[in-house]
Amino acid sequence: MILYFSATGNTKYIAELLADKIGDECVDLLNRIKKDDYTPLHSEKPFIICAPIYVCEMPRFMGRYLKNQEFTGSRDVYCIFTSGGYTGIAGTLAKGIFRRKKMNYKGQAEFGMPRNYIISDHYPLNDREEVIRRIEDSRQKTDAVAESIRNGERLKTRYVFLFEKVVTLPFNPVWVKYKQQTKKFYTTDKCLGCGKCAKLCPLNNIRMTDKRPEWIKSCAHCMACIGNCPVQAIEYGDKTQNKVKYTIDKYL
Repeated sequence: MILYFSATGNTKYIAELLADKIGDECVDLLNRIKKDDYTPLHSEKPFIICAPIYVCEMPRFMGRYLKNQEFTGSRDVYCIFTSGGYTGIAGTLAKGIFRRKKMNYKGQAEFGMPRNYIISDHYPLNDREEVIRRIEDSRQKTDAVAESIRNGERLKTRYVFLFEKVVTLPFNPVWVKYKQQTKKFYTTDKCLGCGKCAKLCPLNNIRMTDKRPEWIKSCAHCMACIGNCPVQAIEYGDKTQNKVKYTIDKYL
């Protein structure tokens, strides 16, 4: 069983490709996360967790969800990570989660996907040529990863150095606390009041007031709301103005 969370489509794309290649079920975790639904998940095949990387880890809300979720059937689990280029200590943390569940962590695969973090100038979005190249490279890589999973092989896991752990472990919570704020989100007059942004928010952080979204607390900066707005009506301060909001569907 392949389980994934995806905000702008990168992780969903890889998850669905793998599901097709190994003939397995593919489950979007979004609604389960939003509803705190921990109904046991059962699979006779290995569990394959597909997650994006936020600040060198899988999303914290996804890690919390996996810690509380009960998995029955197979005790084997793989992780698939999608990122703009660096997965940090995500594998180390995931391995710890599943070892505590007495599951057999069989390694991870890392996919360098197009960047989507549009609200920061420190991580500029890729140009169209680079986006298409990354998507194609990742599509081709799924063949080898799917073959290894079908054969029950361990995926080769990148070695995480001690200095990475020392730097990243305290960095992530500080970034989340001080940088992942919501006060700069707003909508322009193009807003349709459709509520799609609220439906896609994994933290239930957006409520509709007078047919306009309102961001009510700190968020994960997953970019689901701003990327998936059908009329590109959501902005973040002056960082996103006149920028194309990324979703993978625009390039497939």
